Amino acid sequence: MRALTVRDREAGTAGLTLEELPRPHAAENDVVVRVHAAGFTRGELDWPATWTDRAGRDRTPSVPGHEVSGVVAELGYGTTGLTVGQRVFGLTDWARDGSLAEYVAVEARNLAPLPADVDHTVAAALPISGLTAWQGLFDHARLATGRTVLVHGAAGGVGSIAVQLAREAGARVIGTGRSADRDTVLGLGAHAFLDLTADGWAETDQVDVVFDVIGGAVLDRSAALVRPGGTLVTIAHPPTVRPEDGRALFFVVEPDRARLTDLAARVRDGRLRVRVGAVRSLTEAATALASRQRVPGRTIIRVTEG
Repeated sequence: MRALTVRDREAGTAGLTLEELPRPHAAENDVVVRVHAAGFTRGELDWPATWTDRAGRDRTPSVPGHEVSGVVAELGYGTTGLTVGQRVFGLTDWARDGSLAEYVAVEARNLAPLPADVDHTVAAALPISGLTAWQGLFDHARLATGRTVLVHGAAGGVGSIAVQLAREAGARVIGTGRSADRDTVLGLGAHAFLDLTADGWAETDQVDVVFDVIGGAVLDRSAALVRPGGTLVTIAHPPTVRPEDGRALFFVVEPDRARLTDLAARVRDGRLRVRVGAVRSLTEAATALASRQRVPGRTIIRVTEG
């Protein structure tokens, strides 16, 4: 099969190459998915699991990409709940070869059925962004109706979904980003917008929840924006500044078949929009993922047509 691989950690995305690899086989409780579309997180080339397996052994050449949408091609021993030929989408394991290939082996529990009327390119942009947004807002920050949440990076993959989920849950939503993101963020349902490039953005009124995807100085300055008893939650790195009389936490997204099913239903029903900015072929993937050009939405790799 064709697969996008990386062998040199120091090279970053410039070290991505397309090559032939053996097709994976389904281990116990696995499925092999024929990949139709795949998502890629730029930071994953810095993750230790990209380079070693769970025992710490080198596993290069590694296939990156941990969001997949496709069709079940093979079932492993003991696999239940899915069938050959079924449309599925979900997360691939961090420490195994990923989805930027024609086939990928995935634990069955990490996949959910994909409705026939949801395109594979849309589905491939949903697992990490959708689950991260949901888990950050509701599982970790415990956002409830009537509360106010500030979502950093509200035009991005995670942020744009967080804005929509929070608005639907009855929260007041403030989105942040660059000045060019204002119309997009407000169009997603945010009640207000803060320009992070403007002086004084951190002088806004305090909120119940800050959801951060940026880190660094933005994360540090956001601690003061959290009301007593509120929560600062981030996916960037563990926070070094905590809100006064509040919680600060860092988390990594976890697979959740039931939540993926719910998110797909929201997309199908038009209640949730997924921002796909560019769709590229597998042969274009290395160039597309190494590009520094800012794309308004996720870049998704279409591996197989149909």
